[in-house]
Amino acid sequence: MSGIRVLLADDQPLVRSGLRVLMADTPDLEVVGEAANGAEAVRLTAELAPDVVVMDIRMPEMDGIEATRRIAAGPGTARVLILTTFDEDDHVYGALRAGASGFAVKDMALDDILAAVRVVAAGDALIAPGVTRRLIADFVGGPAPAPERASVITSREQEVLTLVGRGRSNSEIAQDLFITVATTKSHVARLLTKLDARDRVQLVIKAYERGLVAPPR
Repeated sequence: MSGIRVLLADDQPLVRSGLRVLMADTPDLEVVGEAANGAEAVRLTAELAPDVVVMDIRMPEMDGIEATRRIAAGPGTARVLILTTFDEDDHVYGALRAGASGFAVKDMALDDILAAVRVVAAGDALIAPGVTRRLIADFVGGPAPAPERASVITSREQEVLTLVGRGRSNSEIAQDLFITVATTKSHVARLLTKLDARDRVQLVIKAYERGLVAPPR
């Protein structure tokens, strides 16, 4: 079975080297390329077709947010995992709006970073626990979102969206609502379509935008 193809995008060679060595010892992950800036990350994503781009925010020539936006809008299927020193990046939520599928911080345990790559590659979304509160606080405190085109969701879908916004997994939502996991997945899939959301992370944003989940204090 082929491994998950990973592109590393960070302007610090030491960070890229550490991640490359870490993933070289992991059978299911394969580093296919490295980028030292956002523009290079966009170009290499088009050339190498990685499954996951592990992306820093602050890089020369083009930052990680713009690079994420271009990758997400492109024809490929690469997904972006933001890996950043979060305390230095007060506007990380901009990358989420740009289409990032997950956020991890550089001081996480190495095994947790590898797990985050696998989660994003599998098509799910992930926000590191230490990021969530400030991420949502920054998002809520930022500019008002553009008006959303009217989307009719059912009362059950609204319940599911609320629980997604609270960070509940499909199995936890199924248990909370006394429905099957398969039914939960169907509701989530319909919400993604109706709300024009790229993935589960963007559904969290939709839940906050609609006032279904209170911002953290």
